[in-house]
Parts: sequence; structure tokens; C-alpha cells
Amino acid sequence: MTEVSRHPWATMDTTPPSLLQRMRQPDQPEAWAHFVEMYTPYLYLWCRRRGLQESDAADLVQDVLLLVFRKLPEFDYNPRGSFRGWLYTLTLNKMRERHRRRALPQYEMLENLAGPDEIVRQEEIDYRNHLVRHGLHVIKSGIAPKVWQLFEEHVLADRSATDVAIARGLSVGTVYAAKSRVLSRLRQELEGLVEWN
Repeated sequence: MTEVSRHPWATMDTTPPSLLQRMRQPDQPEAWAHFVEMYTPYLYLWCRRRGLQESDAADLVQDVLLLVFRKLPEFDYNPRGSFRGWLYTLTLNKMRERHRRRALPQYEMLENLAGPDEIVRQEEIDYRNHLVRHGLHVIKSGIAPKVWQLFEEHVLADRSATDVAIARGLSVGTVYAAKSRVLSRLRQELEGLVEWN
């Protein structure tokens, strides 16, 4: 097997499971730590955008994370479905429940939140970008440094594969192979959390 076709984790016997798979295993507390680190800022921002004060948003995020912990065993991942949609529903329901308990009339609009609009589309972009950034951070240590460097120069720095290949004295195919390896590993890490096009 040539260096170009080897996966950075080729020494491992199996493909690394996704974060979602690891979270379902009781002996994987680090998976939950990654999940909390990944989702806390996103959920907090989402709550703040809906008008919650800082302390209310922080409390709600804790409630949602606890609910996810309790309900994840029931979550049946369907590749045609959406983890984000499930998480959105849990969060919205918790928000509604909290506001009903407090009987705050200014939040009645939560009962009538409509489907997709420009805000929802922007949130989808923000969600995806947030998870991809975090996922790249998580997988970086498991990627061969030379492969990561090519990926970083081509994809993250938005340089053409040809420019990177010329600068490094490599073939364009080598640059594309590095990109493919990193993206493949990222998809595995975020399987079930992000819907890929």
C-alpha cells in the first residue's frame, strides 16, 4: 500500500466509531465530554438568539444536555432524519416548558415558531460550521502531520490543489488524497450529528 492510499489511522484494526456511537457506550465518558464541549456554545447561542437572558440560557442548556443524556438511548438515528432536528425539538420543548412554568406572556410566540425561514437556514449553517470546526479539532491529533498540513493549506486556507502541489513539489492527486482522508475521518467522527450533502 502506498503512502498516498494509507489512512492516517491505518494502524488501527477498525474504523473509529462516530461520536454519537461512542456516546451510547457506558465506558466512553470522554465522548460525552466532547459532546458537551461541542454543543454547549451552540445551544447557548441558540437560546440567546431567542431572547433568553444569559443566566436563563445557561440554565436551559444544562437542562437540555441532561435531557439528551437521558433520551439518547431512545434516539433512533435514521440517515434520512436529523440529529439537529431532534436536538432542536428537545431544546424548543424545554424552552416552552420553562416559559409555561413561569407564565411569561412575552414568550407565547414560542408556541407558534414556524418552519424554515432565513433565521433557521442561517442557524443550520452556523450549526454545521460549529460542528465541523470542533470535529476537525478533535480528529487532528489522529491525522498524520503531513496529511493534515496538505489539508490545511488546500481546504482551510482555500488554496487550489494545484497551487499547494506546486509549492510542496507533490502531485495534485496527493493533495486531493489528503483532503479525502481528513474529510472521510471527519464524516466518521460526526456521523449522525451532521447531514452531509
